[in-house]
Amino acid sequence: MKNQVTRILVIHGPNLQLLGDREPEMYGRATLEQINEKLRKEADRLGVELRIVQSNHEGEIVDVIGEASRTADAILINPAAYTHTSVAIRDALAAVSIPAVEVHLSNIYCREDFRRHSLIAPVVAGQVSGFGLESYLLGLRAVIGLVRGG
Repeated sequence: MKNQVTRILVIHGPNLQLLGDREPEMYGRATLEQINEKLRKEADRLGVELRIVQSNHEGEIVDVIGEASRTADAILINPAAYTHTSVAIRDALAAVSIPAVEVHLSNIYCREDFRRHSLIAPVVAGQVSGFGLESYLLGLRAVIGLVRGG
């Protein structure tokens, strides 16, 4: 991949369009657009292309993941509430032949009992949680490293 541009698909799950207003003590004050702008700046710095998708609909997320191996080299995903409930998203990630990293703004292991289990974690290369907006940037660097072998 040395001469080819690395393409990363970023998927934001349900309710993340509400960031900035939604429970700022839990998720911070950054809006989704601010997170996306930080991701774009880091992607430019690292020489990668991003495609960013946000959806509140499980089937749409499954469709985007299913198409990803034709359009992306890796996936950075915050499945949000679907982390704990979606076998469909888990299975889609397991089925594609590209690496994925799961990210969360909050530390899901310090939250309500039902949020402490990720159905997604077993089928992705790794997970970053609890660092707010920085979780996304750490996850982006990690998934790029997986693609580039570094």
